[in-house]
Amino acid sequence: MDKRTRVLNAMNKKEVDHVPVGFWFHFAGEEASGEGCIKAHLKYYRETDLDFVKIMCDGYFPYPLPEIREAADWKTLQPLTADHPFIREQVERAKAIVDDIGKERCVFYNVFAPFSSLRFGAEAVGLSDADVMEYIRTDKNAVMQALDVIAQTNALLAELLITEAGCDGVYYCVQGGEYDRFTPEEYRKIITPSDLYVLEHANRYSENNIIHMCGWAGNRNQLAIWQDYPAKVVNWAVFVEGLSLDAGRYFIGGRTSLGGFETHWDEHTQQGIIYTGTKEEVQKYTTDMILNHGKIGLMLGGDCTIDAKLDWERIRWVVEAARSI
Repeated sequence: MDKRTRVLNAMNKKEVDHVPVGFWFHFAGEEASGEGCIKAHLKYYRETDLDFVKIMCDGYFPYPLPEIREAADWKTLQPLTADHPFIREQVERAKAIVDDIGKERCVFYNVFAPFSSLRFGAEAVGLSDADVMEYIRTDKNAVMQALDVIAQTNALLAELLITEAGCDGVYYCVQGGEYDRFTPEEYRKIITPSDLYVLEHANRYSENNIIHMCGWAGNRNQLAIWQDYPAKVVNWAVFVEGLSLDAGRYFIGGRTSLGGFETHWDEHTQQGIIYTGTKEEVQKYTTDMILNHGKIGLMLGGDCTIDAKLDWERIRWVVEAARSI
């Protein structure tokens, strides 16, 4: 079975010869943009022999915001057009990678939900996360209008990544579900409409999209606020959330699960067996996960991005183990 068939079968809960494996990380320096980024992705995926490609949107986290000095400034945002560099350059990056490797394996591109794009953009113009939350408390309608605009842009980006660049789908990252940020009712009113605008638009152009419920910085989320989001595959932070792959498949309604490996890292630590285990320990952990879950409806990967400093040989251990059963 070739890699494309293996991944599409896994996503659609069909028989597979082996459980597919995918890990990804943030590229930096000359590998974060332009031709260097394209070559870095191709080198990584070819040398690790992973089953699918997840392209990072490094360099395009912040939405291009104007200077924000008062709540009314949020209302000045306009949707970006298809020829804006924020969209055009990402589509060109994806197309170059798909053209080179897309016949071999499925390719997905990282797209952030509007709330994340807004927060990254706010940071780029000098606002803190606390500033954004204060604007929501004092004039949530202004911020919601901005989220609607960003949703239109990110939806267009997702559409063009699929229809023009040739990606098989998007890896859609939702954030902001921490217990101390919003109540479930607040999140569903303020944030969910923009989340779903992008995801449902992507679903119009591909049936094979992945949702990433991001446990960034080790923060637990109110996963139930995303439980009904319509995506074929669900990726969550198994260790942060305390929800195993085996238990999680019931929580996500029997959809395909992606993950299983703790991948937390910062400037001081690397946390998880993928970093610390011996070859025998990593491979036993891999095969045990598959045996506990079963091969149907499973894709192995990380809770989130791995540390770019990880020895690629460790990734090959996981691939080898997954293909042994």
